[in-house]
Amino acid sequence: QVQLVESGGGLVQAGGSLRLSCAASRTIFSINDMGWFRQAPGKQRELVATITSSGSTVYADSVKGRFTISRDNAKNTIYLQMNSLKPEDTALYYCKARWFSDYWGQGTQVTVSS
Repeated sequence: QVQLVESGGGLVQAGGSLRLSCAASRTIFSINDMGWFRQAPGKQRELVATITSSGSTVYADSVKGRFTISRDNAKNTIYLQMNSLKPEDTALYYCKARWFSDYWGQGTQVTVSS
């Protein structure tokens, strides 16, 4: 099993930045597929960004050029650097790891004020 703990969310003004962290309970060296998803009130959960063990990344069109996903295998942690934040980025952000099964964190709230 894998436990995931997100941190770094908060309240920020439009145009600001936040960095989210997701710490895993085991080594992520062998976990190929990790990523960030978000869910706004009344909406479905959506993909934000994913990263493989080789460093290949995929981004939602809505965050391309503003968000950067990265991973530090030595710290068993992935990150999401979010710049130029917009009110529409407001959501509960979840970390996900796929290792035989899908594992989710409890989420961290990001609120962007206009």
